[in-house]
Amino acid sequence: MTAKLIASRACQISADGLFLSDNETLPSPCVSVCRMTPDGGHCEGCFRTLDEIARWSQAGHAARRAIWAQALRRAGLSLPKELA
Repeated sequence: MTAKLIASRACQISADGLFLSDNETLPSPCVSVCRMTPDGGHCEGCFRTLDEIARWSQAGHAARRAIWAQALRRAGLSLPKELA
């Protein structure tokens, strides 16, 4: 279920051209389902690790794109062409 949420979010961000933008306004992968997996490996909603969540606000565009790519891989989803 949550994989569908992050997939939908990624599709919208891709459609809006924000993965390719050079500014720092790339939206977070957060889908407001904020709980960690039982092993604490990553968030069940956005599929980011605690370290990635903590680094997000200070991350530049390239780092944010990398975090998005890792989160989508963890969710078992294909990457939009802009992140591949």
